[in-house]
Amino acid sequence: MKSAKQFFALGLRVVLGVLLLLLGIAGFFAFAAGFADYPVVPPSPTAKAWIRGAYHVHTTRSDGNGSPAKVAAAAKAAGLDFVVLTDHNDLAPPAATWMDGVLLIPGVELSTQSGHLTAFGMQRPLRDVKPWGPPEQALAAVEAAGGTAVLAHPVQKKNPWRDEATAQRVPGFELYSADTFFRQALRSPFSRLLPGVGASLMNPVHGVMLLVAPEPEPTARFLGLSREQPRLALCAHDAHGLPAYETVFSALDVEFPPELLPGPLSRDAREAAKQVTQALASPQSLCVFRALGAPDGFALEGYDARTREAPVGTTLTVRLPDHVPETLEVRVWGEGRLGPDGRSIELTGPGVVQVEIWARAPGRFFGHEWRPWLVPSPVRVVPRAPGI
Repeated sequence: MKSAKQFFALGLRVVLGVLLLLLGIAGFFAFAAGFADYPVVPPSPTAKAWIRGAYHVHTTRSDGNGSPAKVAAAAKAAGLDFVVLTDHNDLAPPAATWMDGVLLIPGVELSTQSGHLTAFGMQRPLRDVKPWGPPEQALAAVEAAGGTAVLAHPVQKKNPWRDEATAQRVPGFELYSADTFFRQALRSPFSRLLPGVGASLMNPVHGVMLLVAPEPEPTARFLGLSREQPRLALCAHDAHGLPAYETVFSALDVEFPPELLPGPLSRDAREAAKQVTQALASPQSLCVFRALGAPDGFALEGYDARTREAPVGTTLTVRLPDHVPETLEVRVWGEGRLGPDGRSIELTGPGVVQVEIWARAPGRFFGHEWRPWLVPSPVRVVPRAPGI
C-alpha cells in the first residue's frame, strides 16, 4: 500500500509532466509564430493617411493596469492619433489633452442593471446617473449630455446587455471586442488560448490575432437591431493592459477615411476631441484589424451616404486595395447577395446588409485562417419607391 509521501510524489510528477507538456506545446506555437508574415495587404506608398485611434480603453482610474501616460506612450508606439478612455463609472474624467503626441479623449463605461454602456462625445457633464442603476437612466444621461451611447460587449457571456427597450434606442454596438475574444479563448484553452499565448512569446501581435475568432451571435443580434434604424458598428479594444496596450493597439483600431476627417487634428485638445468624436459617431468610420494591413483604397459604394440607405434591387460595389490574389474576400450578411465577381452585392429585400472584408491571415500552425479585416457599419435596405 502506497504511503502519503508516495502519493504526493506521484501527484507532483503528474503536475510537472502536464506543465512540461503545456510548455512544449506553447513552444511549438512560439516557433510557428516566427514564420507569421504581417501585413497581409501591403501598404500603398501614395495613399493619404487615415486618422487612427483606439476606442474603449481602461486605465488606473478604474481597472486598467496603466496610467493615462502609459496608454499614450503605447498608442504612440502603435502609430495611433487618439485614444478614447472609458474608465468604469468615471463620471468626472479629465478633460481632453494631448500627451506624447496622442490625443486622450474622455469617455466612460457605465455599469447598469442590464449591462454596460460606453459613451463618448459628451458636451456637458453626466447628470442624474448612478452606477448599477436602471439602463434607461444611463442612456438618458448620455443623451442629455450630448454624447453617443454604445452597447458594450452586448452578447458577452459575463456582461451581456439584457434590456430590449434601451437596446432599440442605443445607436452604437460593439460588433467585435478584443476583450470578448480573450474571454472566449478562456473557454477553449487548448484550441485557442494556448496557441495565442505560445505565439505571443515570439510575436505578440500574432498572438492577439489568433484570438480573433468571431462567433455568429453578435452579428445576428446586431442585424436584428439595425433593421429599424441606422446603427454604428464599432470594434472595441476594451483594453486593460493585458495583453499589453501596444499589442492590442497594433492589432486593431478605428480609422477615419480622409474624406470624413482629413487631418491633421487641431492642436487645441478640446477642438480635436470634438473632431474625433463626431467622426467616431459617423457610420463612415471604419473598424480595421490593422495587423492585416492598412485600408488605403477601400470603399463601399452605391448607397446614400447621408442616410446610409439604399433601395431593394440596388447593387453595392466594394472597391478593394491592391492585394495578392486570393488573399481577400467579401463576406455578406443580411439582405444582400454577393455577385459572381466577388465585389458586387445585390440588395435582395428590405432590412439591413452587413458587408465585411476578410483576409487570409497567418494561422495557428504554418497554414492560414480567414479573419475579419475591414468592418464598416451596415447599410439599411429600404423598399423601392412605387413606380421605380
